[in-house]
Amino acid sequence: MLTLGNAPGVRQDVVVTVVDLRSTQGTVLACLTDRSGTFPDCANDETSQKRVVRANARVTIVFNDVQPGEYAISLLHDENGNGKADKTLFIPKEGFGFSRDAKVRFGPPQFSAAAFTVGADSPVYQTIRMRYLSR
Repeated sequence: MLTLGNAPGVRQDVVVTVVDLRSTQGTVLACLTDRSGTFPDCANDETSQKRVVRANARVTIVFNDVQPGEYAISLLHDENGNGKADKTLFIPKEGFGFSRDAKVRFGPPQFSAAAFTVGADSPVYQTIRMRYLSR
């Protein structure tokens, strides 16, 4: 498995467009990882790239200098700005999204459902739709 900092080669940018945010309150927390064991929350993942951007009607997030390999992205619309996913009875109260617009069934998608390839040839573009399970 390639990690963000140890493989030789050409690095590319991964550009993410986030759509369908229900409000402009708070921030969008983003994580790009190549480790299936830490997806989707990226906890204790020193090799992941994380970003925090202000929420807006449409958000663009750029992960720079990404080594070729398999990656997945997870997003959280942290509307109240507390830095975590708020839940009621295990149901997310805030928005979330995943690369390849991976579907949520009875929990977050597996890494393989959200995984995409970063190659050496050109930047990667992902559009991720924010989803909300509560109002």
